[in-house]
Amino acid sequence: MRTDVILLRFGEIMLKGRNRARFENQIVQQIKRVLKPLAKAELHKESHGRMYVELNGESYEEAQQALSKVFGLLSISPAIKVAPELAALQEAALVEMNRYPEKPKTFKVSVRRVNKQFPHDTYEMHDLLGGHILQHVDGLKVDVKHPELELHVEIRNRDSFVYSKKVAGPGGFPLGSNGKAMLMLSGGIDSPVAGYLAMKRGLRIEAVHFHSYPYTSERAKQKVIDLTRVLADYAGSIHLHLVPFTEIQTKLKESCRDNLIITLMRRAMYRITEQLAEKRDALAIVTGESLGQVASQTLSNMNVIGRAAEIPVLRPLVTMDKLEIIPIAETIRTFPISILPYEDCCTLFVPKSPSTNPSLKVVERQEAWMEWLPEAIREAVEKTEIMLIKPEEKSEEDHLF
Repeated sequence: MRTDVILLRFGEIMLKGRNRARFENQIVQQIKRVLKPLAKAELHKESHGRMYVELNGESYEEAQQALSKVFGLLSISPAIKVAPELAALQEAALVEMNRYPEKPKTFKVSVRRVNKQFPHDTYEMHDLLGGHILQHVDGLKVDVKHPELELHVEIRNRDSFVYSKKVAGPGGFPLGSNGKAMLMLSGGIDSPVAGYLAMKRGLRIEAVHFHSYPYTSERAKQKVIDLTRVLADYAGSIHLHLVPFTEIQTKLKESCRDNLIITLMRRAMYRITEQLAEKRDALAIVTGESLGQVASQTLSNMNVIGRAAEIPVLRPLVTMDKLEIIPIAETIRTFPISILPYEDCCTLFVPKSPSTNPSLKVVERQEAWMEWLPEAIREAVEKTEIMLIKPEEKSEEDHLF
């Protein structure tokens, strides 16, 4: 099956006006990163925003898999590249029509003629290519409204492209084009999906995980490292901040009202994450909260907890339920890791009847009584370990800072 090049299409970045060049440069960097293992593949950029990858013998399947990790890429097409000459285009059209084991019964030809010096206009090319195909492929009919296969032909100045297939990309914005945020990453299903969706909107993320050793195991820690590694497949690398939270949790258990433990714990987490964000030049916090899913995610609790942070708190999953979240987790390959039965600190000391409608004044009064809390938060930030996680299999490249 012949594939010379892969045509690339971009979504929202094409609407960015004066910032478009910046967005294009960022997506070029990401494309080159994911294609680095395919040494012979080359990225080409033409006028009018067209980019394509010349495979030069590299595997199309491997290139497609790599490009599926590039945010901002709307779709790709495996294509045949030929000279802008009628005979070459007719031959390529036949090759493309014979690409499929099950032959279509109907087709149409769509021509885009960028090269205005080409001797045949668009309408002539429809007839010249469509007629050539009908002469050489049995059992075909033209259907311009609902064809089983649409053959696309782009005639440009130096080259022409023939293709019939579009493969969806992840869409969104190029990674890092909208700044940096801190992802509060638990070991559950939701927060990795929130991280993926945040990256899709152009955020570069750093992950923050709270652990309560010895109440949580090394396996729980490894589970979060593995989740970060999957997300790093889309980013090249991600810094993971491992925050010791045992002391704060145990003191909260000893000194505050039982039904407010979850609310106070989450507020402490927000404050720690915000301080880490300031150190890492991040401008927001990303969480996996979904409205009404658990006691701490009622609107009242979200309001009280969210006020602990002064920077924006982004909740990509806030209106989604598990039936919508799980398919995304399966697609990005975090789901099998997320369901491993290793508890994180959020499952510890959970009261039987947590408050679903806490009073902000009561919560703030409770915190004012806990004179130890600011120092405990400062110590947790100071003792936080940072790991650089890369997408490769566990190796020496994962290391502490």
